[in-house]
Amino acid sequence: MSRVWKWNRPVTVREVLEDLQKERSIAYTTVMTVLDNLHQKGWVRREAEGRAYRYEAVSTRAAYAASLMNEAWSQSDNPAAALVAFFGMMSEEQRETLRDAVRIVQGPETQKPTGPSELAEPTQRTEPAEPPENPASAQDPGGR
Repeated sequence: MSRVWKWNRPVTVREVLEDLQKERSIAYTTVMTVLDNLHQKGWVRREAEGRAYRYEAVSTRAAYAASLMNEAWSQSDNPAAALVAFFGMMSEEQRETLRDAVRIVQGPETQKPTGPSELAEPTQRTEPAEPPENPASAQDPGGR
């Protein structure tokens, strides 16, 4: 899968073989079998090109990694503790990347400048603040 993801385009068995042979001796049939197995498992799709196939990843490496993390997290009996332990294993650079990802997911309406201790302060509010109350809505219980 690493080779298919690396090129980010449909690849042939021959292309993967030639790339792998730069590092080690490997048979054409081995590469063909592995790509066929990946196809059977739904990790790659293939299209016929003459007598061969071109294989293409069904999802990105990032999507695959995310699904592994989600699967591991969902199997925890204490998801919050698992996340705290995971964050504790991260470098400062990884935590900054996480902050950036959270900002992207939250969208521009909830983005605000944050300090370097955002993840380290457990009492910090993680939900967006309530918007200021509209004086008109205070008079009308229906909020209209």
